[in-house]
Amino acid sequence: MGIDRERIEAAVAELLAAIGEDVTRSGLMQTPSRVADSYEEFFGGLALDPVEPLRETVPLGDSDAETVLLRDIHFRSMCEHHLLPFMGVAHLAYLPRDRVVGLGRLPKVVEILAARPQLQERLTEEIADTFVAGLDPRGVLVVLDASHACVTTRGARQVDASTVTIASRGELSDPVVRAELIALIGRGVA
Repeated sequence: MGIDRERIEAAVAELLAAIGEDVTRSGLMQTPSRVADSYEEFFGGLALDPVEPLRETVPLGDSDAETVLLRDIHFRSMCEHHLLPFMGVAHLAYLPRDRVVGLGRLPKVVEILAARPQLQERLTEEIADTFVAGLDPRGVLVVLDASHACVTTRGARQVDASTVTIASRGELSDPVVRAELIALIGRGVA
């Protein structure tokens, strides 16, 4: 099921009227349509399968691959509690079992899952579970560091606050291995 533009536009017009605005004023006349455009983008992941980008893999053959780590994948999502954005970076690591996937596929998984009404905690878990389902790796580590508009622009108004969430699976759940990878994420590889 896709985005229902007519309903979004009607709801936005009603919201504007509910806050006391004149929805026929020149600056607001296109706002319902613009919000519908943005919602198509913000929530487009609802209609997509996040495992799909992981289907085209490359066999490793006899090699024993070590950790694959892709850092600083920028993402944005919408908090389902306030429908306000949260933005940050994702760091993804996995221990291949017998196949790898193109590195450009990893951000696509994040993009699909982030383009849904989300909680950062759940998003982190869903990314990890998608990699397990799509690649059957020996281990997965997902670290998200994001700033939430519901914390930075309203309520607490903590403009420099960020939230870090971590999900690990398999061999990368070992505290020593996980700490080593988190150190690599934080300072880079020398």
